[in-house]
Amino acid sequence: MAGEKLMMKALSMDVITAKMFTELHLSITEQYGEYGRELIQKGLEAFGLKDAEAMAKKATAEGENHTFFEYLPSIVEGEEKFADLTTFARFSKMFAQIAKPVVDEFGEAGEQVIMRAVERFGHKRGQGIAQRARTNGLENSVDNYLTNYDMGRSDLFEIETVYKENEVEQTFTHCPLGQQWADDGMGKYGILYCKVIDPSIAKGYNKNLEVVHDQFVLREGQCHFQFQMKE
Repeated sequence: MAGEKLMMKALSMDVITAKMFTELHLSITEQYGEYGRELIQKGLEAFGLKDAEAMAKKATAEGENHTFFEYLPSIVEGEEKFADLTTFARFSKMFAQIAKPVVDEFGEAGEQVIMRAVERFGHKRGQGIAQRARTNGLENSVDNYLTNYDMGRSDLFEIETVYKENEVEQTFTHCPLGQQWADDGMGKYGILYCKVIDPSIAKGYNKNLEVVHDQFVLREGQCHFQFQMKE
């Protein structure tokens, strides 16, 4: 029916993880070629090939094209290590294990490669959020940003959200992604995601939407954001 609003389903974390892995693959191999591919393979094996295969199959079943299978044998032996963990925890573990060999080998230059992958991943997600809003005839304003967000936050996130004029302020007192990196002692790698992801999603959604991210779970124990629409 004309004018009827469509209920937009959130992307699963398996799809989001597959999207992130693909951008890591592209960024790392773009910079380091075949050696970059070897580093990715090393990281994925450290994470667990069976766990990667499980996420890859689920993402494929939901229609997501990705590059996981380029690093997986046709038959993956063994059992999943993290089957009992949340999809957010598995995302964090995968990201950190892929970033680790690159950063350990190349230092700050490697960090830039990883953050470039996160930036591209975030920008594409932001464009998708704008499209979700547009589907229901909504402008990509600050008020429509979170209401059309592509990732389900679940009760594992503890968030306070305050709407102001041309601004949304959020405080995360618990984030399962950051908590997993902290628990694993992988904050050095996880922070590369945290620093880049929200500003990149916001820019993809609307080039005038800027993000002030002045506190981090991995640093101050909570994340504090101000999403501000500039003229």
